[in-house]
Amino acid sequence: MGKDRSGASAEGSVRAVKPPPDRLYGRARGHKLRPRQQRLLDVTLPRLALPGKLPPGPLWLEIGFGGGEHALAQIRGHPQVTLIACEVFENGICSLLSALVPDGEEADAPLPANLYLWPDDARVLLRTLPDACIDRLFLLFPDPWPKARHAKRRFVHPTMLTLLARVLRQGAEWRVASDDPTYQAWVREVMATQRLFDLGEPETARPEGWPPTRYEAKALRAGRQPLYWLFRRR
Repeated sequence: MGKDRSGASAEGSVRAVKPPPDRLYGRARGHKLRPRQQRLLDVTLPRLALPGKLPPGPLWLEIGFGGGEHALAQIRGHPQVTLIACEVFENGICSLLSALVPDGEEADAPLPANLYLWPDDARVLLRTLPDACIDRLFLLFPDPWPKARHAKRRFVHPTMLTLLARVLRQGAEWRVASDDPTYQAWVREVMATQRLFDLGEPETARPEGWPPTRYEAKALRAGRQPLYWLFRRR
């Protein structure tokens, strides 16, 4: 059998792909930050740092929140839930922070009590979290790393599943969305080789309760078909 662009054969050789090394890939910054953006990073971001002890109640985790529109919709729609939102791209972090605080009030504007930001590699956070602490996990339109030699950089990866399963409670949801055909095929193959999550066929329209993102809108404008998976921890 031949290989697809992901470098995985139809027999599920995704397991042969090397695990991702402990280093961060991709950009941490785009265009030069404006003074307002730098103040947000210097002053506001530390105010949303994750405390040493996790808060009580339901805990959700978003990995790669992009511009923050999905994270903001979730905390506003579910005030009883605490969300930890992870993102390393500084311009995206600034987009979320600018939606939270007015200009000039970076140091003292009220902030949501149910939101914490993690501006570092999500894998570092996952390794420090206690067992079975996460009730819902979001991975929406991640970087597909479409070249075969970059397959090890994809977040959906056989070696990541054990780590994710450890921090997710039994019955917890893992929501995954992608508009990239290579990544979509990769998700299917990776998940077909595991026994930690219940599988289901992906939806072709965004399910109810999934707030939209700018990346989804961009994909639809370009004529790409997103797929939406819901995996449940066994």
